[in-house]
Amino acid sequence: MIITESQYFPCINYVVSLFSDDACRIEQWETFRKMSFRNRCIIVGSNGLINLTVPVEGGRNNKQLMKDVRISYSENWQNKHWKAIVSSYAKAPFFEYYQYDVERLIKKQSIFLLDKNMEIALWLKKVLKIPIEISLSVEYETVLSPNCIDYMNKWLPNNYSIEEAIVYNQVFEEKLGFRKNLSIIDFLFCEGFNIKSSVINL
Repeated sequence: MIITESQYFPCINYVVSLFSDDACRIEQWETFRKMSFRNRCIIVGSNGLINLTVPVEGGRNNKQLMKDVRISYSENWQNKHWKAIVSSYAKAPFFEYYQYDVERLIKKQSIFLLDKNMEIALWLKKVLKIPIEISLSVEYETVLSPNCIDYMNKWLPNNYSIEEAIVYNQVFEEKLGFRKNLSIIDFLFCEGFNIKSSVINL
């Protein structure tokens, strides 16, 4: 059993970890953590890395439980995210295969951040053929059982690119060099669904 946080279009190694067990529990009773991938992801465009952040009500002072965090729509962040993705990946080999689903997931007016992230997670499970069962925690456990693998906060914006990662062809690799462990969006548009063979070779 893997225990981990909810991520917005999670980083590649987060997705890779889902192939290592048969069940994953997403923690919903934790206090929302700022500066994490819970409400952001990183892609790469022609000028370098791009941070896409989902604004939440309460902003930087948000101390709610993850399950209660509401998305803010005071600014048109959805169009900004989608325009950045189109600008970065319109010429990627698999863009046409996933563009409509990714746009739909971004632009859906979800009330809660957890709901949006879970819908993304279940979509990824389907398109990437991830065999793991994904569920939400029923309570916050301060001490995990011995059969649990703790991946909580393993990948954060300040350390996500440190460890070994899947290598594949990226759109701007010749100009910028290879960028490790970006959002799964990057892998999908560049390589398609067959992440399983890449996991085996990692």
